[in-house]
This record gives sequence, structure tokens and C-alpha cells, in this order.
Amino acid sequence: MSSHNRRRMINSRPIQSSLPLYRQATRPITFAPTPTTYKEWHFPWNVYAHASLLQEGRITDFHYGLCPHDITDLQAAQQYATDLLIARLPPLPCRILQVGVGLGTTLSLLTQYGYSVQSIASDTQQITYVRTCLKKQATVVCQQLEDFEAEAGSFDLILFQESAQCIEPLIIFNKALDLLSPSGSILIMDEFALKRTETTVEKLHLLNDMTSLAKRFGFKCIEQLDLTPMATPMLDYRLSVTTAHRQQLIRDLTLNHEKLVQLNTSIQNYRKKYADGYYGYGLLHFKKESTPKWRLKSLKQQQSVEMLHLFEKTFNHCMTPATWHWKYSAVAGRAIGIWRKDQLIAHYGGIARHILLCGQPQTAVQIGDVMVDASERGTLTRKGPFFLMAATFLERYIGYGKPYLIGFGFPNERAMKVAERHGLYAEVGRMTEFSWQPLSKLPQWKTRLQPIDQATTSDTGRAIDACWQHMAEDLQDMIVGIRDWRFLQYRYLNHPSQRYQMVLVKNRLSERVRGLLVLRHDADGCEIVDLVAPLNEIALLVTQARRLAGLNGHRRLFCRITENFAAPFSAAGGIRQALNIRIPANIWSHGPAPETLKDRWWLMSGDTDFR
Repeated sequence: MSSHNRRRMINSRPIQSSLPLYRQATRPITFAPTPTTYKEWHFPWNVYAHASLLQEGRITDFHYGLCPHDITDLQAAQQYATDLLIARLPPLPCRILQVGVGLGTTLSLLTQYGYSVQSIASDTQQITYVRTCLKKQATVVCQQLEDFEAEAGSFDLILFQESAQCIEPLIIFNKALDLLSPSGSILIMDEFALKRTETTVEKLHLLNDMTSLAKRFGFKCIEQLDLTPMATPMLDYRLSVTTAHRQQLIRDLTLNHEKLVQLNTSIQNYRKKYADGYYGYGLLHFKKESTPKWRLKSLKQQQSVEMLHLFEKTFNHCMTPATWHWKYSAVAGRAIGIWRKDQLIAHYGGIARHILLCGQPQTAVQIGDVMVDASERGTLTRKGPFFLMAATFLERYIGYGKPYLIGFGFPNERAMKVAERHGLYAEVGRMTEFSWQPLSKLPQWKTRLQPIDQATTSDTGRAIDACWQHMAEDLQDMIVGIRDWRFLQYRYLNHPSQRYQMVLVKNRLSERVRGLLVLRHDADGCEIVDLVAPLNEIALLVTQARRLAGLNGHRRLFCRITENFAAPFSAAGGIRQALNIRIPANIWSHGPAPETLKDRWWLMSGDTDFR
């Protein structure tokens, strides 16, 4: 790990050189599960556990060990890690919620030392095993933290020993606020991501994001330790024992050779991320200092009624439940809300969108339905609702290693300026509008129109997909939302409230498809909401759209497109007008630099969620 990344992780006092002599106070617990038991456990933990048993003759826990220079034994290294946690516990009496139980070693030790411990875990096989081994000591229930309920202030400490990485950080801090006493604390020993440059989604929480979120929830980080150098040997250990006992692991656990090779390759890749400073292992100790004015939470489907009520108050018109479902449920949408007590006062939504970024498939997210209750809007600082939810959303969902590589949206000017001032967004494009006079109702003799609806045949769907592929080739150096037949059906034919006219433009004699038009008819005129065609066919599609505008009695045809693609529409004539709509990119969390996205988006009205 580079010295720069290590400094990012180190804070507060160093590791104490003399830990309490807990190992002298109790006998270590030795577990002896059989290979049959391992088969019921999740891969790869069954492999690690059995390989360690074959190597050591016993197994005491699953978690990483920490290896100072004088420790080379696995059990001693794991005990050192547990000692490090116990040395930081509050004095007795102390009520502890342990999230994740492992094989029960830490639970047993804490109980012996007089702590009042409640353990929760979601793995039923582990719980059954721990209850068998610890009997009355096993105060463990099968429950996820998100669903765990207890009286407010029931615990003095919440302990995560390599279990935090599997839990949404918003859940961790929300539950901690509810369950901890006024001066309670959170103790986490786990792996973290230190930096990211890859586009694939990674499971480890970014360390900086974790500490930033803690502050927003009123927690102070009182200690932060980098334990990476002492944890790294555990990866070497796992690789060595799974290699040394390969044949017996295959026999005892009924594994195939290829699966074990894949596991060892995964360990090697993991080891490289540690060496290159992408991953690290550390301890975080947070203390509850205050109860925040607002509470950040992920918005769930059952809370959609609250969102719809806030939407109506904010925008003075209604969104139907069907439209909410179309936006946020049908395509894995995500949203963050802010509550004041029991009332939703702010919302920041994200709608997933599959895109091509310079010809490569990626996933983006459209930011929409950003709103703050009028009574709370005056707070536009970094402590206000908008910043809290925007920064949290960007940290959690957008950037390298996150669910969405990039984001986009169509914010109003006020929201864009606030986001720019706080360093959340940067402008990467603008929208412009073209308008044309309708044409004669007489047909174009070289081409004809074919209506597209739900009854469209699969052959026509394949022709539309082929048309999309030609468009994608023209935009291979740009960013464009995928416009295949499947997306077009969802976006336009399945919309719960809007009605669109979709027509295919084809040669009259050869039947060759030239392009697809999506039109919206309302009091403002006829709008080209979307089109799918090679760029050199846009002028033809505009001509056909002008004719359809005349057929429907409109006074004008218009279209909105990002400025960087104005040229193909200018070729069709018309009047061009600049719009005060800017396209933002995320600059808060680490992802593609905004200059690499500048003037690359192909966006039309159909890329919004509100037209």
C-alpha cells in the first residue's frame, strides 16, 4: 500500500503494544465441525474453514487474523484481532449488539467477561452450529440488522467484526441512532475499499464514504486504525492452505477442480488489490455525539405514498402510483429520502439506464424528482437537506465500483447552481430546441409510414433493433442510452399515463427501414420525443414528422436535443433556440472525469422521466 493511502486510513492513536491478557483468562474455544456440516455452509467459507482445520487441527473462527512480527500461528493471529476489539470496549456494565456471530468465539469471550451481549446473524447454519456449541451462552437470533427491533437506547455498543461490508451503510447508522444510548458507540473491524478505478461493481464500502456518512448521522470518529500490513498475511495463508490441501478439499466437500482454481485466482486478485492500495483492513470507532435534525434513509416501495404526497406539494400536480412504479420499481430505481421525525421532507430519485459509453455497455442513472419541502428549502448549505441527500446518493451509487458509472439529469437552474457551488455537479452539456412548420398532408412518394404498437410482430422488433445498431455505430465515440426494441416498449408503449405515436419510416418499394419516430401530441404542438436512426437519416425523419404534425392539425413541430448533436437537425432547416437546461455530471465521488464526458451525450426528451 502506498504511504498516501495508508495515511488516509490512519488516525488517532497507534495500536497498543500491550493488549489485555484475555488469552490467559479463558481457554480458547475449539470447534470441530465435520465436512458434512461444511457442505451446508456458504462457499467459499466452507473451503476456508475446512482447509484451516486440515492445516491446524482445529478452528476457532472465520475472521481475519492480525499478524505482528511475533505471531505466525492462525489461532494466535485471530485472538490478537479479537483482543484488539475487546481492548476498545466500554467499561462494564455494557450492553453490546453483535452483528454477525461467526463461529461464536467472540460472543463466548464477551459473555465470560461479563458483557451483556445480544448477537444477530442471517445465516441459519451458523446459528444452529453456534447454539450447539455454546448452548446457554448462545444469545443469538436469526435476523438482519435492518429488521432488528429493540427499545431506543437498548445498547451501549454495536460491534461489527467483518460483517459491516455486507450491510448498507445507511442501515448501519440509522439503526445505530435508534438502538444506541446517548453516548453509545459503533466499533467496526473490517475490509474497506481505499480507492477505485474500475467500472465493475465492488462490494467493499469506500472508507472515506463511510466516515463522511457517519458525520451526517451525528457520529464522531474517535479512532481509525490501518491494520492492512498485519491482515495481508491472511490472504497468503488462505492461498497456501487451499493449495496444499486441494485434493482432500475436493474429496471432502465434493468440489470440482475448476471451482477451486477459480477460488485461488480470486484470492490472488484480492491479494493484488491489497498490494496496490485498492483494498485495506482497518478499525473504525465512532461515538454518538448528537441526534441529527434530519434522517437520511433509502426510500422503500411501501413509502411511495409519502413520496407522492411530497411530489404533489412540491410541483402542484399529482404523480399516480402507477407512474411511480414505472419509474422506480420496474427498472430497479433507487431513491434517498430525508425525514424530519416521521415526515418525508425531501427526495432524491435515481432511475437506472443502460447506455453505451464510447461503444461499451455501461449502466448510468438519471437523477429525477429532486424535491425539498417548501418549509425546509431555506437551508442550502452543506448541512441542508439537498446537499445531504445528493452527496449521499453520489457516494453510494455513482462512480467507479458502484452500481452506476455515471449520472445525468435535467435539473432546473436553481438546483444546478446549488450543486455546482457545493462541488457536486459539473456541466457536461446543454439542451437546444429546433422547431419547424408542418408540411402538406400529402404522402412522401419514396417512403411510407408503419404504425408501431403492442401488436407489432417480432420481425418488426428485430428490424428496429437493427436500426438501433446502425445508430449505435454512428455514436460509438459518444454516450447514448440504449434504444433497442425492449427499451422502446418499456419507455413508450408501457407508459402508465402518457400516450405516444410510434411510426417506422420505410422505403415504399424495398421495405428497407430508414428510422423510427416517437411523437408526442399536446397543446404545445407535435414533439419529436425520440428517434432511432443513423444520423444521415435524421433529415428524412424530420420531414416525415412535419407531415404528421400537419395531419394532426398542429401549428408547429419541435424537438429537443443536446447541443453537440445540433448539426444533423440543422440539416433539416427550422429555427434553433437555446434552452436553459444544462446536463450535469457527478464530480463528488470518484468516477470518469467530467472533461471526458463533455459534449458526448445524445439526449432527447425521451431520455427524461417527465415527458
